[in-house]
Amino acid sequence: MELKLCTEIVFDSMTMCPLCVNTIIPCINIIILREVKYMIQLFEIDLHDYDATDKIFSRPSARGIIFIKGKIALVYSNKEKYYKFPGGGIHNGENNRDALCRKVREEVGLVVIPESIHEFGSVLRRQKSNCLLGTIFEQENFYYYCDVKGNIVEQNLDDYEKEAEFVLRLVNIDEAIEVNSKYESDDFFNEIMIKREKRVLELIKERMTI
Repeated sequence: MELKLCTEIVFDSMTMCPLCVNTIIPCINIIILREVKYMIQLFEIDLHDYDATDKIFSRPSARGIIFIKGKIALVYSNKEKYYKFPGGGIHNGENNRDALCRKVREEVGLVVIPESIHEFGSVLRRQKSNCLLGTIFEQENFYYYCDVKGNIVEQNLDDYEKEAEFVLRLVNIDEAIEVNSKYESDDFFNEIMIKREKRVLELIKERMTI
């Protein structure tokens, strides 16, 4: 597996980046952030269904891997009948961990304990945008193990999430894998997302049996 440098990087202006193995270009005028993070890339999904000259729309996300009493806590779509990891898009200027805490709370009402967050791995997804012509949709999905507090707060779903009827479910990981294995949709974008989530679930299960 490949070590992938996360976006939260610390460099002093005009110093050479000690971690950029593919370049010797000086890192100039980079805003200094608080910490350096690495993330192992688990796998990549690239459909190659776009033109190389297309512009790129990037939407990184942070997603939580949460176990409660031996069950995995997932978002379940009552409408579409699939499981996904709680989490979602990272806002401009927002760090990955803050985005993780925010989206887990919004989607399933669980309150992440920040000190418990640690990295599992990332998945890069790249395909033709389903809503913007001449555009590549590129999403780096950062997955984190985390613990949550005992209380559950009210969800704060956006319109898409309300339409999909998102609810919290604590399930056996095998059940989630089986449900996602059977998922089919007229929305190809959703199918790729659920294939990604299924594979990540399988990788988590493999780690559990080692």
